Amino acid sequence: MSSGVIEGGCFCGAVRYRASQAPDASMICHCRSCRRLAGAPAVGWVTFEARAVALTGEPGEFSSSAPVRRGFCRSCGTQLTYRHAARPDELDIATRTLDAPEAFPPTHHSWLSDDLPWVRFGDGLPTYLESRTD
Repeated sequence: MSSGVIEGGCFCGAVRYRASQAPDASMICHCRSCRRLAGAPAVGWVTFEARAVALTGEPGEFSSSAPVRRGFCRSCGTQLTYRHAARPDELDIATRTLDAPEAFPPTHHSWLSDDLPWVRFGDGLPTYLESRTD
């Protein structure tokens, strides 16, 4: 994965972020909540150390489930971040919000147990019925 400063933000530019370290992981999530919130069949995420990411602007945040908080732009609605209570030192950022998302290709697919039956990926990446760590 790339090193150096990594930047990105929402669609309208009201919220921006900067990461001072490369992400620790990159994946595609197929869970129901990610898909529904993004309005997409799957969502790419990159995982950073939370302390390495600085956000500017005024993102909103809400609880999508008891342990999960999701960040978004209050102006355009772009889904930006995912925080899980079990991983307080990590911050997941939606891959497509990166200025250079091609720099961090996914390494696996998670939550195939929730996948839509018509979704087919031919990328050869490892797949997991739930989280890669379960």
